[in-house]
Formats: sequence, structure tokens, C-alpha cells
Amino acid sequence: MPVIKSTYTAPILLQNSHLLTSYPTLFRKVKLPTEYKRKRIELPDDDFIDIDTVHNGHDRVAILCHGLEGCSQTHYMRGMAKHLVENNWDVVCMNFRGCSGDPNRLRRSYHSGDTDDLRYVISYLEKIKNYTQISLLGFSLGGNLILKYLGENEIYPNITKAVAISVPCDLKGSAYKLTELQNKIYMRRFIKFLIQKIRLKNRILKTNFNEQSYSQMKTFAEFDDAYTAPEHGFKNAEDYWRQCSCRQFIPNIKIPTLLINSVDDPFLSESCYPISEAEDNKYFYLEMPKQGGHMGFVTFNSNKTYWHELRASEFLNN
Repeated sequence: MPVIKSTYTAPILLQNSHLLTSYPTLFRKVKLPTEYKRKRIELPDDDFIDIDTVHNGHDRVAILCHGLEGCSQTHYMRGMAKHLVENNWDVVCMNFRGCSGDPNRLRRSYHSGDTDDLRYVISYLEKIKNYTQISLLGFSLGGNLILKYLGENEIYPNITKAVAISVPCDLKGSAYKLTELQNKIYMRRFIKFLIQKIRLKNRILKTNFNEQSYSQMKTFAEFDDAYTAPEHGFKNAEDYWRQCSCRQFIPNIKIPTLLINSVDDPFLSESCYPISEAEDNKYFYLEMPKQGGHMGFVTFNSNKTYWHELRASEFLNN
């Protein structure tokens, strides 16, 4: 589909992309109408993932996938869950391996292209309830995961629509974009959290990762070369990025799918905006607000709902 003209305008005091990116993380608190209930799903490789759910007896469910080092409790996950629950959806929030508060059992973790775990959760939901509609919503890394999953599969079991928000459609481009001077605060934060998990694996699993070497890392290229690639079956960071970037899978998507990537997103390179793919695929909608930063579509209103939550539910309901 053609690129959609966006309606989003940032609040007057939050016109800067870095302010929009940071504001929700620092100040947004979301109270769910019904708190999550946790279910642990055992995986075929003897690992596990935890899902946090709100089941209210509806016949439609939304599966939410978080971004890098996020979880079901992250503000954007709770915000979307709250809005969907209030609008007659059941909600399932995935916590990727090692992101639920309990470390996973294996040396490996999660990554941007790990669609097997998403596929397993979808299969689990089909077994416990006959939902007539399953929708997928992903944020950043989780959005890349969803778009890759949709492009890998020709048949979607009861999946009717999908929404992806602030997605690094080209992982290499995004990785290098985050090395730019104005983005180093984000890079330092991500690397800090990733290294903390390496240390936790050493302590709990008695792995032999070289903590001194990891402590000197400053970029995704270094971390993905040392950990993500070898522990998940890739040759190196470049091979991981190449195989897992969702942009190459978008032409194969066969259900209505909306991607929202703001033009001013500090995490995204020019290659993360799949304009030609949107023009050539009748199922794929691309919306590029001029403002919004990275998952920072702040809106001030009485019910404290952000613009992207309203936009996502509008797309899913039409």
C-alpha cells in the first residue's frame, strides 16, 4: 500500500526526538484495569519463557512483543495492554528468554530473529482457547521479530492483523546509527544491561564468558560478534544482522500489517524505512510520522493513552 499520511503531532514542549524517546521511560506510569497473570511455557530445548496475560473471556487476543532488554512491565507494553483490555481484547505479553525477572536456563538468550519462540506461543494459545482472531503487536526488536515471522510463513493460524512500532528493519543500519555521538547514551544503556546478563549467566549457570572482555565492549557489533552470533548459530554479527533483518521478509507478508516508524527516530538509519516494500505490497502499510522519536508518541489526554495505542487499535478494529 502507499505510505500513509500520519496524524501524529508531538506536544509543544516535546518537539525534540530525544525528549520524545526519553519522556515515557522517565515519567510514564501505567495502571492496568486487571493485573497480569503469569504462565511459564516450557520449550522443546528445556528452556522456558514466561508470558503475562489478561484473559477476560473475549474471542480475540493480541500478542505483544517487547524491545531489546524490555519485558511485559515496560511502560509501552503496559500502555498497549491497558488500552486493548479496555477495548475488549484478551492480551498476552511475551517475555523473551531471560527477560521475565528469572534468568533462562541456557547459555543462549533471545535475539531479533528468534521467531521459533513466537511460533511456540501462538501454538500454545491455539491449544488453550479457540480464538477467532489473533493479532500481533511488536515494539522495536519485537516488531522486527513479528515482521520476520509474517514474512517467513505463508499460512497464519487465525492471525488476522499485525502492528509493528519503531522497528529497526535493517539491523546493521540501526546498529551503526546508534554509534553516532548523539545516540551514545542509548548504546551505553543497552550494552550495560546486556553485559549484566552475561555476568548473571556466569554466576548462575557457571558459564565461562570472559567478563573482562565484555566489560570493554561499547557497540552492538562487538557484543553480537562475541555473544549473539556464536551462541545462536550465526557466523558473526554481520551474518546475524543479514539473516534477521525483517526488511527482506516484508514483500512476503500476506495479512494486513501496519508499520509505524517516525522520521525522527534516533535509532533508525535511512535503510529502516521500507518505502518501496510498502508501495509494492497491498497488505503492508507504512506510516511515518514526522515526530515520535523511538517509541515516544506522547499524547496528553484524560485517559493517558498515547497516540500509537489509539492508532494500533484503530488499525486492528477496521
